[in-house]
Amino acid sequence: MTDNFRGIFLREAAAEFRKVKKLADRAIEQVDDDSLGYTIDPETNCIAITMHHLAGNMLSRWTDFLTTDGEKPNRNRDREFEIGPKESRAAILNEWEAGWACTFHAIDSLRPEDLERTVTIRGAPLTIPGAINRQLTHYGYHVGQIVTLAKHILGPRWRTLSIARGESAQHNAHSREPKR
Repeated sequence: MTDNFRGIFLREAAAEFRKVKKLADRAIEQVDDDSLGYTIDPETNCIAITMHHLAGNMLSRWTDFLTTDGEKPNRNRDREFEIGPKESRAAILNEWEAGWACTFHAIDSLRPEDLERTVTIRGAPLTIPGAINRQLTHYGYHVGQIVTLAKHILGPRWRTLSIARGESAQHNAHSREPKR
């Protein structure tokens, strides 16, 4: 693997994490405070719990990413699926932002030569690209849940995060126009 390819992989991985976060943020900002705790049924996590879980996962996985196991001994994963009645939107968003800041700091700190290294998660060895892809998949999965739940909550008030239905041809034509 060349340093050029490694650098490209790291830049593109960082960009994809930022896209995933942006999707979640744009969905979350559409939902009011009370709706952050809304669930479809008792077995479905609300948006706030999903944010809480992702933040806990990020802080565990990306803190001292290269030197410690990604499952930190102080992580209480089961607690991530509980939200107290006094946990405000601001507190949840602060935790969410802290998790993402930890993630971006770790990814942005990686050097191309780090991709040859191995890290552990729950004692299992993973290549750095494997660990990055694992987390990107995990976060994308949960962000999809956040987006779906926000869309369900908002109904006709939902503002699409991508190309609106029936507007693909217009979007494609516009994206092919020369940029000025």
